[in-house]
This record gives sequence, structure tokens and C-alpha cells, in this order.
Amino acid sequence: MSLAVLRSRALAGMEAPPVSVEVHLANGLPSFTIVGLPDTEVRESKDRVRAALLNAGFDIPNRRITVNLAPADLPKESGRFDLPIALGILAASRQIPDRELDQYEFAGELSLSGELRPIRGALAMTFAMHRCREHAARGFILPMANGDEAALVADAVIYPAETLLQVCAHLNAGDPATRLARHRNKAAIAVPAYADLSDVKGQQHAKRAMEVAAAGNHSLLMVGPPGAGKTMLASRFVGLLPPMTEEEALESAAVQSLTRGFSAASWKMRPYRSPHHTTSGVALVGGGAMPRPGEISLAHCGVLFLDELPEFDRRVLEVLRQPMESGSVTISRAAHQADFPARFQLLAAMNPCPCGFLGHASGKCRCTPDSVARYQDRISGPLLDRIDMQIDVAAMAPAALSAEADGESSAEIARRVEHAFRLQLQRQDKSNQRLTTREIDRHCKLDAAGDKLLRETMLQWHWSARAYHRVLKVARTIADLAGTQRIARAHVAEAIQYRRSLRER
Repeated sequence: MSLAVLRSRALAGMEAPPVSVEVHLANGLPSFTIVGLPDTEVRESKDRVRAALLNAGFDIPNRRITVNLAPADLPKESGRFDLPIALGILAASRQIPDRELDQYEFAGELSLSGELRPIRGALAMTFAMHRCREHAARGFILPMANGDEAALVADAVIYPAETLLQVCAHLNAGDPATRLARHRNKAAIAVPAYADLSDVKGQQHAKRAMEVAAAGNHSLLMVGPPGAGKTMLASRFVGLLPPMTEEEALESAAVQSLTRGFSAASWKMRPYRSPHHTTSGVALVGGGAMPRPGEISLAHCGVLFLDELPEFDRRVLEVLRQPMESGSVTISRAAHQADFPARFQLLAAMNPCPCGFLGHASGKCRCTPDSVARYQDRISGPLLDRIDMQIDVAAMAPAALSAEADGESSAEIARRVEHAFRLQLQRQDKSNQRLTTREIDRHCKLDAAGDKLLRETMLQWHWSARAYHRVLKVARTIADLAGTQRIARAHVAEAIQYRRSLRER
């Protein structure tokens, strides 16, 4: 009897738990069995592995082949186990040596010809190894197409290969020239290029609100008639945000890799997700039999833009409430659960009424008060309460549209945003939006006039405690943009203007 053991990784949310691939050859009628909770893709690997071994010139042992993927209670999915299964068969049948197998982890899908195809979640696996400090212990052999992606993790020992034969030659190590070279990321890292805010004419009030939202990581709802520029403004918002840190870039890229949506060329570019209003709750928050990230996780460390907000199903929108507070989401199934980060910045846009022209200078809105109320009530009060800033975006006058664009560029605003954000990091090591109640009491102190104004406004509009605290956070951001330590009455007044919700107009 012969036995070979190799190491690989499964995916469970953002985690990549280790998997031992045990291959056992025994006497008896020839068969090929895979056990250890494999899904359909993994069960089908025996046909891919058999064809790949034959086409690569190896022999298929004429014995009972049993492959165990341990631990047995962890679900296994995708074709990433093809490579370790094939190598395990070769090692157990003594066609390749097994002396170096414990020095590496293996992942890769095999084509019938023996070529290695890219896998999903390569960066997520190396990122998980990086967090648990296992990347220094052993190398990671994976497909060439995943090399640049996996090598983004600092100090990860990556050995990409194009074919099964190259991996076998590396393990045989008879000739140093045949060994795989450790991969260094040579992909050209692009300088993030975003659409410029100077393209938007007028809308100075909205641009100022976007600057405040970007500086403090606040959520923003824009209400205005069709064609006012809400979508155009939102598409340029990501260019105002502070540059991503190395850790943020790794987290964001690792989530993207779970859906094959990441390219090394987009490294350190903040994600911008804009799902259609027909999106389901599972697509938005994540899920599936084997949970995968949804739009809120794919927007991690970036922007989630929901256009035509009332057109989304109300039950779909309600799933945003908990992730907006916690910055993460847990997808629970009967047998297991998966955790995904979801620290996104919410931007939303909507019309003020069903026809879209309520309050328009043309006076062409014919919506009844009841239809307007029903339309606006599609967004629940608890969700509106969680949106920090809610502003009106007025229709543009013809004279403003024909005038030359004279607004500030995104780069000029981004410099002020970055300066304000650095003040926040120096003071509290986080953005103002993420301040806790105790930290608000410490860092958001008002002068006497500002405190009186906020208390009176809160009583007038019957604001909740959450609304009160969110106004304080926005006022703190406005003071940071002004470069002042104390929050003055003018800062509070501006923050109050950004807080008046649909039901208070």
C-alpha cells in the first residue's frame, strides 16, 4: 500500500483553512474515489486528473485510488484541488519523489492536456496565509495566471507554473534549471485614474457635500430631478477619497479575487460598485450554497452607489442596515457560516417623486401628495436614519449648462480631503464616521453657540439619538476640513443642512 499527503487550501468566506490531500493506493478492482465533502466540481476532478496524467505521459495506477480531503467536515468546492490530487497520485505510485511535498502548498485546476488553469481566490488564500503568518513556512505552487495576483502579498513565496510537467520537474529537482523560479510581481501597477469632478458644471452645494462625505467617510443621499447630474457626481466621488493603505488594498483585492473580479493592474484602485435596482438581496449582501461575497463586500474600502434608490425592493434595502453599522456581514447556512468584510461608503440617488419633477421650476409635476408619500416611503425610516447626509441636487439652468466648466478638479479637492483625513488618523486612528459614542464625547466637543443650535434643531425635528450623533460626526469632519480643533456654530449649521431628510422638507 502507498500513501502520499499534500497541503492545499479551501475557501470559507474570507478564510482559507488548510486542507490535507491524502492519496491512498490499495490492491483491488481499479477505482477512483474522492471523499471529504467534495462538491460537484471536486468530484469531477477525477476525470480531469486522469486525462491530464495520461496526456502528460504518466501512468495511471491500476489500483484502488482513494483521495481524502481532510478535515472531512469542511465543504470543498472548485477545481483548485486538481493539482494536489494529481501530484498525490504520482507521489503515491512513486513516479515523483515525495521528499519535498511538505515544503509547499498546491492549488490549480488542470486542463485535459495537463495545463494549469487559473483558480478563483488565489489572493484570498495567500492573504489568509499572510494573516496567520504561515506564508514564511512554505511555498505556494499555483497556476502562472495567478502569479501576479498572489505575489501582491508581501513576502509570500510564490512558484507559478504553466503545466503539470513543470511542477513535476521542480519536485524531481534533478537539474536546477528545471526548478520553478520564485515569482516577483512584475505587473505594471497603474496609477489610479478616475473621472474628474471638474467635468460637472455648477452644483457647488453638491460638490461641497461630496467633499465633506469623502473626508469623513460619510454616507450620502442625493435627491433631485432627472438629468440634474446625480449619477455623474457619484461616478466621480471615488476620485476624492484618500489613497488606499497597503492593508486596505490587500483586503479589497482579496475579496475581489473570490469572484475572479480582481486584476493586478487595478491594485490600490478603490472599488466602485453600482448594482442595478433589480438586484436581489443575495446578490447585494452575498450568499449561495457555498457563500460568496455580494456587492456590499465587493465595495469594501470603496463606494457602493445605489441609483434610483426607491426602485430597489424594500426588503433588499433593509439588508444594508446591519452592515452599515458593523462594517462586516456574516452569511449563515445550516452547516457552516462565512464572514465577509463590508466597510463600504454608501452613495445613493433618487427622484423626489414618481415623475421626478417635484419642486421643478417648470411646475410640470402632477403627482398627488399621497403618491409622493408612497414613493418616498419605499425607503424605510430606519434606513434613512443611517444615511449621514441627505442633500437636494437642483436642476441646472440652461445658462449654466452652456457656460465653461470652472469648478475645482478632483485632485484639488482630494488634497484637502487627504489632509482632513490625516488629522482624523492622528487624533483617533480612524475616520470620523466610525467614531463610537464614547469617542464622540471626547473628540466632538461644541462651543456654546453650536451646542445650543444643535439641541434646538434636534427638538424641532424630533431627531433620534443616532441622527444627533451623526450630525456631530459630520460637523467634526467640517471642522477638520477647516483645520480647527473646536467645532463652531458655523460647522454645526452646515452639518444640519446636510441632515434634513425627505420627511422634513
